[in-house]
Amino acid sequence: MPQDMPPVGGYDAVQYKRNLPARGPRPAMLLAGVGAVMVYGWYKLIIGIREQNEYGREKMWSRIHLIPALQAEEDRDLVRKHLADQAREKELLGENLRVYNSDRYVRPTFAVTPGHTTKD
Repeated sequence: MPQDMPPVGGYDAVQYKRNLPARGPRPAMLLAGVGAVMVYGWYKLIIGIREQNEYGREKMWSRIHLIPALQAEEDRDLVRKHLADQAREKELLGENLRVYNSDRYVRPTFAVTPGHTTKD
């Protein structure tokens, strides 16, 4: 029995591809869109960082300009407390004791001590 052979000129090409149009945007268009969104995001981020730096600079300069007023307020408060302490001392003891060897004003220092201490 003779073997079947291909026809003369060969078989027709097998069509394995579908002739459908590509759906959706092309990869280059997607890449361009993502790049545009990233560039816009970086732009807004840089603008925000610059704005925060400017706010920080403004805050620092406002504090620098407020220091003399705050220092004067603290000094007035310390003088008021000092005079009240002297009046209270004179009322209790009848005279003001000199604590220091000079009449120069010494700014008081306050130390926070624990409320509850135990003895060993």
